[in-house]
Amino acid sequence: MKAIRRPVLIWLSKKTSFCPCIVQRRQMSSSQIATALRPFYFFVHPDLFGKYPSERAVNESSLQSLSSFIETVKSEKPQSATTLTFYLKPQESERRLKSVKIRLNENDIQKTVSSLLSSCNLPTTYVDNLTKNEKYPGPGFKRKMNYSYSFDDNAEDMINNMEYAIRQTLDHQFLCDWLKKNISKAQERLKKCEPVREEISRLQTEISAALGISELILDCGWNIRHYRGCLVSFQNLAHHHPKEMEILKGRTLVFGSHTGMSFDGHVLLNSGEVRHNWLDFIKNIPKEDAVLLTLPSFEKSVSRVLRDIKIVRRKFQPKTMAKQYEDNLRRLTTTLSDHLGRYGFPRDWPQSLSNYELVVETEAGPLMVSPTGQFIVPSSCPSTLLVNFITDNLDEAERLNEHYQSHKHIEKDLEKKCVDEFELSDISKEDNISPDLMINCCSRLLKNKDSLKYLLEGSHLYVANYYSIMSDGQICIPWNWKL
Repeated sequence: MKAIRRPVLIWLSKKTSFCPCIVQRRQMSSSQIATALRPFYFFVHPDLFGKYPSERAVNESSLQSLSSFIETVKSEKPQSATTLTFYLKPQESERRLKSVKIRLNENDIQKTVSSLLSSCNLPTTYVDNLTKNEKYPGPGFKRKMNYSYSFDDNAEDMINNMEYAIRQTLDHQFLCDWLKKNISKAQERLKKCEPVREEISRLQTEISAALGISELILDCGWNIRHYRGCLVSFQNLAHHHPKEMEILKGRTLVFGSHTGMSFDGHVLLNSGEVRHNWLDFIKNIPKEDAVLLTLPSFEKSVSRVLRDIKIVRRKFQPKTMAKQYEDNLRRLTTTLSDHLGRYGFPRDWPQSLSNYELVVETEAGPLMVSPTGQFIVPSSCPSTLLVNFITDNLDEAERLNEHYQSHKHIEKDLEKKCVDEFELSDISKEDNISPDLMINCCSRLLKNKDSLKYLLEGSHLYVANYYSIMSDGQICIPWNWKL
């Protein structure tokens, strides 16, 4: 089974006022940013670092931070200085990976992009040649998108080589051959990390019992040794400040790449910060709780204006802070209320949309129907565009939701069968692997049990889009592996 590719509409918020026909562009557009950074992405693409799981995790985290930084700069919000680390794709003659530290402290998006390219010795010709007052049609103008690029010959050759390397990494591996070469390494790392896992289990039990924390989670891409360090630091902090820790009782504590309160009520602590910063935030949790209490009423407001559609939060939604989520809901409610007052909703809409689900995301994000049938909506999306999109996709959303409801139990059953048949220590998947893809992967694993059991027995299997052996012995395989 091949992954189904569906068109996705991306709406990026701009703080510019549109006139009916022509607007002056104050900053680079999203397509221009993507074009300019294309060679940079091929230098740091995580799929090129299958043999380097730690460096891969660093690049994934830095790319997420870079995306957030660019979004903030484009929206002209106050932006603090940020330093990101990227590992560059190794050349054949190099024994070690090179890393670069890139300081992003510009409030000008064009300078920010130029800084990124220059730091990696990449040409900035495309950015330099952009005209500052380029004009483009307003929102009513439709045209076919043209994704042509203009780089010098060396840059084009470099990009083509990188694309070829990624295709080779993803397409020219065979599961049995790869496992035979790497299984001993995975077993060795798994055994070596066993004491660390045992210590983590002990620390989690002690911390949860002492503070009444319901769950402790690592969610930042770092390995388990880093997680152990976080737990040790937090336990020491709790020992010296027991009174301040009382507010954590019954909560979920997540060590990730942010500090704040998620809209799910999870306490997030940046795993890279010093513990005194953690303490400062924990002292201010009552203020965050006050924001959390307002979220249900804001979600209800969006639901009412959209004929009782269910406002939900998808399981693998990117981490969103409670206050930001409140602002997103408020903004979408205002937009839709204005549209309802002026134009009403289409006559062919059902009287109630209560059988449909809608997820409200950040200002810059996808306008799409998820594989589970949910409408994914950026808060900055114009009301007319949103209403038209819902109208065009009501049937598709219903079909996908019914399909998901009937298949999610099949996925869980197949995962359990894989654990039992292969005697796995665990099986899990990357966030972007849909139930259909996981069903396809597990079904083929079971079909080829005789060939694979002796290679996978006792392993922790992780289904993703790439091959890799993680530092803790976890085995990553692509969902569409070839035997």
